[in-house]
Amino acid sequence: MADIADLVALVEPEAKALGFDLVRVMLFGSDDERTLQIMAERPDTRQLNIDDCADLSRRISEKLDALEEAGNDPIEGAYRLEVSSPGIDRPLTRAKDYNDWAGHEAKITLTEKLDGRLRFNGTILGMDDEGMVAVTDREGVTHGIPFAAIDNAKLVLTDKLIAATVPLVADGADEEEIEDSSDEEGQD
Repeated sequence: MADIADLVALVEPEAKALGFDLVRVMLFGSDDERTLQIMAERPDTRQLNIDDCADLSRRISEKLDALEEAGNDPIEGAYRLEVSSPGIDRPLTRAKDYNDWAGHEAKITLTEKLDGRLRFNGTILGMDDEGMVAVTDREGVTHGIPFAAIDNAKLVLTDKLIAATVPLVADGADEEEIEDSSDEEGQD
């Protein structure tokens, strides 16, 4: 199995060269049904458009192909490459994500129980300098969760999150002109 840290070290410079921040590198599946998933974003929009995904995919493919030709293939066997934007209900993979998305709801799963729980759902308050993520659950209780103990976390799709997410492209989203019926003939 390929080492994720090694894959991140290969992929991150390619993303940075295009001006993107790497959000997640994940290899999942088994045998010939494996997928190398790369999530990246533009720092200003927190999204990628289809051309950005294609550019990054091409760049990563070229890098991985060159390594394979040189006999240094980091992933043995067949796999699919999937490059995408993290999406609106994005995974929270980096320490900075917890401050960037403070005020929004998240689902967090831990590697081991904390206060008798493996899962926390609630509003992110942020992360402090000691690496503790503060989350207030639905009962109003605030929990300090060590960032290092988080196995998986993602934002929950809410109206507040939708409102806070800037559309990547607003072309074609102009307001339609609405006819004023009082200007029609026969109206007094």
